[in-house]
Amino acid sequence: MTFRDLSIDDDIVEALEAKGIVSPFPIQTQTIPLGLAKQDIIGQAKTGTGKTFGFGLPLIQALGTDPAPGVKALVVVPTRELCVQVAEDLELASSNRPTQVAAIYGGKAYEGQIEQLKAGAQIVVGTPGRLLDLVGQRLLSFKDVQVMVLDEADKMLDLGFLPDVEKLFAQTPPTRHTMLFSATMPGPVVALARRFMNRPIHIR
Repeated sequence: MTFRDLSIDDDIVEALEAKGIVSPFPIQTQTIPLGLAKQDIIGQAKTGTGKTFGFGLPLIQALGTDPAPGVKALVVVPTRELCVQVAEDLELASSNRPTQVAAIYGGKAYEGQIEQLKAGAQIVVGTPGRLLDLVGQRLLSFKDVQVMVLDEADKMLDLGFLPDVEKLFAQTPPTRHTMLFSATMPGPVVALARRFMNRPIHIR
């Protein structure tokens, strides 16, 4: 099984193969076809199981080979470490197309992040506090978001970020495609999924 067998575009497959990434992990073979079909997904998976490409490849492919400038996809993560890692993975997968990825997180100067947004980044990976901060300053808008991903939702709950996540959901169009990933499914995460997702398929 290769990523081509999962109907991933050749330019994305070639970008992965150049880094020695050829065979998909189980979570990827399960989530990619559903993601490409714009099916809302709840993926239950631990860190390190390859879920970034499970949501990332359908997300990049959905934006097309030459997306217009402006934020079309939002990936919300709980920590700056995960933010950097996810952004790097998405940059790798989209390296053969003009798609730009911006990593937006706290504890770092605003200027570089604002420049990436002004340059027209289509994919934003960010932590809740900094994302809402930039929305509040009218430097970031999610009105054109087509795909939203919530990664490590249980960790968001542990860190007290779920109210911020709800505010971010409210900033995006209700027609968006939504994917949520979590190692465990505590009650508040389940409630969040029910509220903001459209008949999600649960993958363990």
